[in-house]
Amino acid sequence: MASAALPLTTVAVLDTPIPLTTGAEPAEIRRATVADAPAIHALINANLAAGHLLPRTADDVARHAPRFLVVTVNDTVVGCAELAPLSRAVAEVRSLVVDESTRGRGFGSRIVEELNRWAVQEGFSTLCAFTHNAAHFIRLGFSIVPHPWLPEKIATDCVGCPKFRQCTQYAMALPLRGRSLRTSPGGQRPYLAMPEYVAPVVPHQGRTIDGGGSRPA
Repeated sequence: MASAALPLTTVAVLDTPIPLTTGAEPAEIRRATVADAPAIHALINANLAAGHLLPRTADDVARHAPRFLVVTVNDTVVGCAELAPLSRAVAEVRSLVVDESTRGRGFGSRIVEELNRWAVQEGFSTLCAFTHNAAHFIRLGFSIVPHPWLPEKIATDCVGCPKFRQCTQYAMALPLRGRSLRTSPGGQRPYLAMPEYVAPVVPHQGRTIDGGGSRPA
């Protein structure tokens, strides 16, 4: 399911490529363009078998190409991720992948770091991710949180996912602009914009959890 139809601003983010000095081959990170969509789509498809990515259609990638950052080596796209707005407060690191031949050079971490800076510029208060590899995001400052803390993601994508009730991914969150992950006495997230309701059934680490709310009449 596509992300919420919330546009990013026209703020200049990596419109000028930044050289990366890891490895012998020249590499750079930059904002993607529609012309990069076929390469991004091919990279995602080539890594679906590992089970860590959700499939994306070519049209979906082309439509959201300007939301992606890409790493290129010799002008070939070898890494990518999208900054996907879920609400006015929350954005997601989506479709993060690095080609197997260039892993170990820090490209994935650099993409997330630049998406973090971009999210701050856009005014988001939280950057989130859903992953099977929590350790990678923890090293980048994220924390594991209960799935119900991210109802924007649940309402936007999870309810349409075939693995909705058997999700084995970790929900990760990074508070931006100096906010804290500590909750209020009522258990709500003080740094996120809560929607009107939380889906009543929420998957969490392969278990079914009561989401604690229902759709208002």
